[in-house]
Amino acid sequence: MPPSGTAGAQVVERLSLLDRFLPLWIGLAMAAGLLLGRLVPGLGSAVNQIAVDGISLPIALGLLIMMYPVLAKVRYDRLESVTGDRRLLLSSLALNWVLGPAVMFALAWLMLPDLPEHRTGLIIVGLARCIAMVVIWNDLACGDREAAAVLVALNSVFQVAMFALLGWFYLSVLPGWLGLAQTTISASPWQIAKSVLIFLGIPLVAGYLTRRFAERTRGRSWYESTFLPKLGPWALYGLLFTIVILFALQGEQITSRPLDVARIALPLLAYFAVMWGGGYLVGSWLRLGYARTTTLAFTAAGNNFELAIAVAIATYGATSGQALAGVVGPLVEVPVLVGLVYASLALRRRFEPAPTSRSVP
Repeated sequence: MPPSGTAGAQVVERLSLLDRFLPLWIGLAMAAGLLLGRLVPGLGSAVNQIAVDGISLPIALGLLIMMYPVLAKVRYDRLESVTGDRRLLLSSLALNWVLGPAVMFALAWLMLPDLPEHRTGLIIVGLARCIAMVVIWNDLACGDREAAAVLVALNSVFQVAMFALLGWFYLSVLPGWLGLAQTTISASPWQIAKSVLIFLGIPLVAGYLTRRFAERTRGRSWYESTFLPKLGPWALYGLLFTIVILFALQGEQITSRPLDVARIALPLLAYFAVMWGGGYLVGSWLRLGYARTTTLAFTAAGNNFELAIAVAIATYGATSGQALAGVVGPLVEVPVLVGLVYASLALRRRFEPAPTSRSVP
């Protein structure tokens, strides 16, 4: 057994140069996006005009490029072992659809009692469970890819079915019961389903068909040892591109309202800590093992900020406080979850004596 503390370090050392310095690249991408948004007049309007049915094509392109390589790595013939794990599925549903929205509701009211627009925006963020970037964080932390694919698909189904209903409950019904200010939300089932179909459905089908075709024609050994290593870096290229576009679109709002951004960031930081930590505690208690515990934690902590921003803009307007809260979501989420990737790798030694033979993506 290696000396205490070396397991996580060994995993980090096996990361590629691109992966190892990911916080630096993400920081540079965020800064580049903010600078572009401030220095290039009309950039945000120009990018927003490149859209189809309300979906920004540059953002959609970045997300598809980001998710396709990770979903192409999934071994779909192993999904049955995940779907049969009731402890994992039920704990994920409880964390995502019972605890997550309730935690964000409580934090928003406790920390932003005097900022109703920002508070509403945060509650919307809490309702939008992650279906996109979580696959990146899970992969970097050496989580279970097959479990991530199943849990993300499960979140997608519940998102279509429950988002509008939970929005009504947390913004109108529950505040009324507690004697708090009430508001409304407008989110059609089609709007939510469209987000799921584009940001998850397309890369999921593409990843499945790629693996199926390549393994039939060239074999699994060639696919995993030759094709995937060349495809893998494109996930991070897509992530960095998406971050630049997102922050370029909202750079003016973020840099012109620093105090509001700071106040919105505080409950978000608390939320990510509670949900990620809660996922690890539940996974450890259920003895799910490192890989599935990590997947449980990241799927609980991540949010679908694309959907949250879209709903906030459609309901309250692009310059509203609700939209700003949605925009601050990825501003806080991206660096925090990158940090939690490294925290996960450091915790790995508590689950197993040494890294497994599974290669780090």
